[in-house]
Amino acid sequence: MDLVHALQEPLKNALGQATAKVMAEHLGLHTVGDLLHHYPRRYAERGELTHLSDLPLDEHVTVVAQVADARILKFNGGRGQRLEVTITDGSGRLQLVFFGRGIHKPHKDLLPGTRAMFAGKVSVFNRKTQLAHPAYELLRADGESAAEAVDSWAGALIPIYPATAKLESWKIAKSIDAVLPSAREALDPLPPSLREGRGLIPLPEALLKIHRPHSKADIATARDRLKWDEAFVLQVALARRRFADTQLPAVARRPRPDGLLTAFDAKLPFELTDGQRRVSEEIFTDLATEHPMHRLLQGEVGSGKTMVALRAMLAVVDAGGQAAMLAPTEVLAQQHHRSITEMMGELAEGGLLGGAEHATRVTLLTGSMGTAARRQALLDLATGEAGIVIGTHALIEDKVQFHDLGLVVVDEQHRFGVEQRDALRGKGKQPPHLLVMTATPIPRTVAMTVFGDLETSVLDQLPAGRSPISSHVVPAQDKPHFLARAWERVREEVENGHQAYVVCPRIGDDLGDEGDQPKKGKKPAADDEAEKRPPLAVLDVAEQLAQGPLQGLRVEVLHGRMQPDDKDAVMRRFAAGETHVLVATTVIEVGVNVPNATAMVIMDADRFGVSQLHQLRGRVGRGSAPGLCLLVTDAPEAAPARARLGAVASTLDGFELSRIDLEQRREGDVLGQAQSGVRSSLRMLAVIDDEEIIAAAREEATAVVTRDPDLEHLPELRTALAALLDEEREQYLDKG
Repeated sequence: MDLVHALQEPLKNALGQATAKVMAEHLGLHTVGDLLHHYPRRYAERGELTHLSDLPLDEHVTVVAQVADARILKFNGGRGQRLEVTITDGSGRLQLVFFGRGIHKPHKDLLPGTRAMFAGKVSVFNRKTQLAHPAYELLRADGESAAEAVDSWAGALIPIYPATAKLESWKIAKSIDAVLPSAREALDPLPPSLREGRGLIPLPEALLKIHRPHSKADIATARDRLKWDEAFVLQVALARRRFADTQLPAVARRPRPDGLLTAFDAKLPFELTDGQRRVSEEIFTDLATEHPMHRLLQGEVGSGKTMVALRAMLAVVDAGGQAAMLAPTEVLAQQHHRSITEMMGELAEGGLLGGAEHATRVTLLTGSMGTAARRQALLDLATGEAGIVIGTHALIEDKVQFHDLGLVVVDEQHRFGVEQRDALRGKGKQPPHLLVMTATPIPRTVAMTVFGDLETSVLDQLPAGRSPISSHVVPAQDKPHFLARAWERVREEVENGHQAYVVCPRIGDDLGDEGDQPKKGKKPAADDEAEKRPPLAVLDVAEQLAQGPLQGLRVEVLHGRMQPDDKDAVMRRFAAGETHVLVATTVIEVGVNVPNATAMVIMDADRFGVSQLHQLRGRVGRGSAPGLCLLVTDAPEAAPARARLGAVASTLDGFELSRIDLEQRREGDVLGQAQSGVRSSLRMLAVIDDEEIIAAAREEATAVVTRDPDLEHLPELRTALAALLDEEREQYLDKG
């Protein structure tokens, strides 16, 4: 086992306490292996300089450039002095500024013609981009320093590492030099047959080449190899999970030919879309098999997922089982209960006068129900009187007993912890079938990685009668009159008999947030001055609107810390059209259905993620009148946040947006770090670009696991798997 230890050695032994502390705190690196897997972001060529013309504002950058000129300027009547250095890369120029006593060394070092690496935060002063007090490392190759430079930067390619203000790229490079010999002892997780068959280099060689390449070909072969490691080990974990699932027994559920489902279909006032029929068939086929269905149902907001899920639940009730539908919030559970009961009519009145002959009972179970109603609901579940139950996490409590649970439908999976899903699975006599629904479109490759243990169905047609939504960015800081016009538009919608939502990131009673963005300790997504003020709050905005631009309209608030009864009452008044404008947090993000609401104004829109904005927008345009979504922001025009909002405004295609979202956020956060337990272990693999590798790795992994489910003959792969599945992640993958 000595081999493993070389890479598991703590960095403080290899680099000393001080450097190790900074690496742990700022880069999350703790062992020699962690550092070896901290790959360069890109490479600068000694002969070529980086582009200074398109540096991102407010970001920490490392550039390689040549000094054009340097001059000392006096200010403050000669009492103060600063050193201004202009550097160039052939394409553009950048100003460096040093102040006060700190100017002597750079003045001596940075002579015209000198090449160096510079690192610092990009800012703007007098309309020019500049780096103030950048750290720098000279790339001179003369005398004594030449030998060091050659050692430190093998070949002509200079690795530029993801760095922080506390740790410049070249310091990371020097630390890598110190631990690089250990790379020779890295255990190779790929089975030799796979490695040779795909022409991949061994892992120790890949680590040496990625950090100290002699040519661009070195970088390419190293990247190919390291991507395979990540894709393959992750896919093996998922393949083992799928394999274990095929070993589980389940009760096959086939609907009666002329039972509840047939009666329901007969009374539908509209035709199902082709997509709904196709997906329903896939689900019915799964339900008829003797091991548990694990299916992910993706569909745009409003594509009719609930209808597909309801038909699956009716099929299971027909076959003598019970179905449970889990919603992330009480508001949503109540809403599903209302709409399903309405759709089913007398078919939901089992055992009651006026109930149809095949009828069943649809029961609601939430944490805030009164004792008597709750007792009755629990009884109906235990006796099997209730064929369908809809509820929140309350469904999972120990007290809840089912007569014969056959199907679990989970709505908006990424809002729902994995342990809970697992607890529910234990409620059946045998594991129940599982259908997971999400309106967050997930690109195919993410479905293969994050949801790799679920089969996927996609509903991509919208039902007839849905209206288009037009979206616009409202730059409140640059153009205040646009914001005034936004409130006029809200008034116009109300005058035409419609209603509006206003969404804010915060509640405003300062007891901490209710899980609304931005999270504690996490910097909001804004990348500008707006970051300096707290995000706008529901309670403040509602008051300002009621007394100002929306005076005379009926304005109400809704947020997650209100009492459930109050929340329900507010939603009922809004659904009934009694309230004109609802000022809310993201509690309205999922599943709220008020067809008469046509306008939505999202305040501080740059504080929300792309998919969250898309979800929120899906609350309008649900009726026959066109929808309007206004994204209000203080972010300046050049900020990445503005580009993100522009993307949301320009397309209604959720899959397109999910790609944009993914490119901006990287993979680990696709479903929100906390939910998925993925500490983005994907360093080299880009889920979007590497679709072929992921698909091929999935095939290889399935073949390996089918041959050797316990990986007895592949000890290195077993070790790599154990490292990947740290405890939290193992739970996540296990419960998938």
